[in-house]
Amino acid sequence: MTSTDATTAQDVKSTMKATMKAMSQDVYGGPDVVHEIELPRPAPGPSEILVRVHAAGMNPTDWKHRRFAGFVDRLPLVLGWDVSGTVEAVGIGVTLHEPGDEVFGMLPYPSGVGAFAEYVVAPARAMAAKPKSLDHTRAAAVPLAALTAWQALVDTAGVRPGQRVLVHAAAGGVGHFAVQIAKARGAHVIGTASAAKHDVVRSLGADEMIDYRTRDFTTIEPVDIVLDAIGGDTAARSLGVLAPGGQLVTIALTQLPDDLADRAARAAAGVRVRPILVEADREGMRAIAAMIDAGSLRPVVEAVFPLADAAKGHMLGDTGRVTGKVVLTVP
Repeated sequence: MTSTDATTAQDVKSTMKATMKAMSQDVYGGPDVVHEIELPRPAPGPSEILVRVHAAGMNPTDWKHRRFAGFVDRLPLVLGWDVSGTVEAVGIGVTLHEPGDEVFGMLPYPSGVGAFAEYVVAPARAMAAKPKSLDHTRAAAVPLAALTAWQALVDTAGVRPGQRVLVHAAAGGVGHFAVQIAKARGAHVIGTASAAKHDVVRSLGADEMIDYRTRDFTTIEPVDIVLDAIGGDTAARSLGVLAPGGQLVTIALTQLPDDLADRAARAAAGVRVRPILVEADREGMRAIAAMIDAGSLRPVVEAVFPLADAAKGHMLGDTGRVTGKVVLTVP
């Protein structure tokens, strides 16, 4: 590292304002608990980068953590894990990024929370180059949800050509990426969603759609992989549609039935339940960015709000009917 590189963070301290705007909460509750505050602008430490946030994606985990203490049990709390922005400064030891680089990625989940702000410090290896084909608003819709789908289907389940994959909540944040990833890897994809969302999910590559309100998904032919984002009875009943050796990969870790393992033991031979919690992953982000720029993966963004209107994003999220993602932009 050159002497110029080594002083980058110090130079930024002297040229930027000392504070930043962020959306915070002092108590748990409804969207109205979220309010704008001023915080000291952070500086990157060793192996970290300072990112000027242009947009931040919202996820169901944000509205859940707004309502009650979950994996992040601290107040006051600035939520947000999805980031797309520009590198402002690099900490000592960073060689992957330089000031001015456009990056996107997910802050380490869950402890790295804090994207709903003008600036954020992130581990250098949590960020990757932003896809050239996306602006920051759409890029911010990608990281946590797409990484969850990638890690569930590719890293965990090892989806391969010819397999049958059932994606629950296929129009949601994780679901709409999962449909595309499974399809791109040669699987036959079946999605569950309300009828009004079927056309959107089919346009993303789903081969079959099930309206969960009118049809029992357990009537389908056996599948090799189920991706569950719902938990509860949906997770339990999904075991019954798995072929021998099939995998139920679930991201609904806090909503699983206590007897799910016992039910799996009574299901088809070799059926496995595989709970997964998403991790920040630069290589996964690079693979996802390559798919995006190749045209085989695209984010669906239902709504965009300015950072100051984060409460409106929370209100929309609380409806449980978001198609794709909600994004906050930072002026």
